[in-house]
Order: sequence, then C-alpha cells, then structure tokens
Amino acid sequence: MVSLKLKILILILVGILVFMVAVWFLAPSEKIAPQKFTVVGEEASEITLISVYDNYKVNFSLKAAWGFACIVKTPKELILFDTGGDSAILLFNMQKLGIKPKSISKIVISHIHGDHVGGLAGFLDKNSNVTVFIPSSFPDSIKSMITGKGAKLVEVSNPRKISDHVYTTGELYGPPMEQSLIINSKKGLIVITGCAHPGIVNIVKRAKELMGKDKVYLVVGGFHHPPVAIVKEFRKLGVEKVAPSHCTGDLVREAFKKEYGKNFIEYGVGKTIKIN
Repeated sequence: MVSLKLKILILILVGILVFMVAVWFLAPSEKIAPQKFTVVGEEASEITLISVYDNYKVNFSLKAAWGFACIVKTPKELILFDTGGDSAILLFNMQKLGIKPKSISKIVISHIHGDHVGGLAGFLDKNSNVTVFIPSSFPDSIKSMITGKGAKLVEVSNPRKISDHVYTTGELYGPPMEQSLIINSKKGLIVITGCAHPGIVNIVKRAKELMGKDKVYLVVGGFHHPPVAIVKEFRKLGVEKVAPSHCTGDLVREAFKKEYGKNFIEYGVGKTIKIN
C-alpha cells in the first residue's frame, strides 16, 4: 500500500507539472525582432551581373544546359553564384566571355542540387584560391571535396555579409535548404536566386526584412515554376524589374514579360546586366 507521504509527494509533483504546462500555454508569446543588417551608407554605385550558365541563352556562340550560374561583379571583386551542372560548359562560356577563372575570388552555392553545384569541382581544379560559401546542411563529402582541393570553406546557416554590398539570406527551408544573394545597390535591392525552392515571394520578403529596405530594383534567377499569380505578387512587393530564367517556366516568363514590358529582362547565357 502506498504510504501517505508518498501520496502527498506525488500530488505535489503533479501540481508542479500542471502549473508549468499552464504557464507554457497561457503566457504571452515573446516577440522577437526580425534580424537586420546594418547597411546605412553602404550602397553599391555599380554592379554587373553576367549569366555564364543557364538553359536559356541570349548569346548563341555560348553553350546552354540545364542549370544556373551567374557572375556578380562589384567594384571590389568577382563572385560566382552557383556553378551550373557541368564544369566544362561553365568554363567554356566563361572563356568565351573573357572571364578568367582566377579572377574569381568567392563562390556562393545556393543549394545541393547538381545543376547548381555540379560544376564546382571542375572549377576548383582551375582556381582553388577562392572562398566557397555553402549551406551548412551540405553533406560532408562536398565539404571535404572543397577543402581537399585547397579552397577555403565557409558554412552558412544564418544571414551574413559576403562582400561589400553583397549579403546572403542564410539557409531558408525548401526543401532543400537554400540561400539567395542580396545586393544593396543605389537603385534598390537586387535579389539573385538559384532555384527559389523556399518560394520566390518568401525570398524577396526576407531580403526586404533583412536589409530594412522596401525598394527592390531587380529579381533575377530561377523562380521554381511558380503559379502565374506570382506576377501580381511581385507588383504588390514593388519589384521594379524582373529577369526570370532557369526553372521559372515559359508560361510564367511570358506572363512577366506581358506585365512588366520594358522592365522585363530576357535573361540567359551571355546576358550582361549593368546597374549603375
């Protein structure tokens, strides 16, 4: 038979447990301010974007293939965002465009899919004197490959600065986990996406939140086959110019072209966009 003291002890413990559960559910939620970068007075006066890998092309002397890679030229350096699916095609297109692999100082990989990371190993064979920013969720095999070829590895979880005027959203959930680039230019924010698995609208909203700015000058990259209604969402977000490519889909690209007119940019391999 259970003793009186033990019964009392059990009742006390049950009472404490009930109290803790009540506090957990009834207490008001803590409001956490969204993370923001400090970017006052830091706006790029000149940015150039060059498509070096895409399944669309505007320069027919180059090779097109399923995937995405873009050169971001800042006043300070050249950054390669994604590497497409095949290093031979990536390097061929770069050579044709007069971009030397050794002129690249940083590489940012959006996500794990082969059409974005497939060209990385071959590129590092040509230039390993780079810093590679990858989502921290990447497998150890890719991390080991990067360091094994002599490149510096930076694992990205949270939003962070990549270079002057250039930031990453940090890992956002798709699946898979994916990071996008944000450039703070004098004309407004520039958002570059690989495939936009977390949702292109979510990414643009996140960029505005992180930068503490409302003006979005340009969104470029793969939009991951969104519904046509996305065009109206972009208008609500105040996006001035669009350059959808890669996995956006022809139907949505045409809808953007119809809605945006002269502010629609036909994007593909060989396309150069200068913002100054």
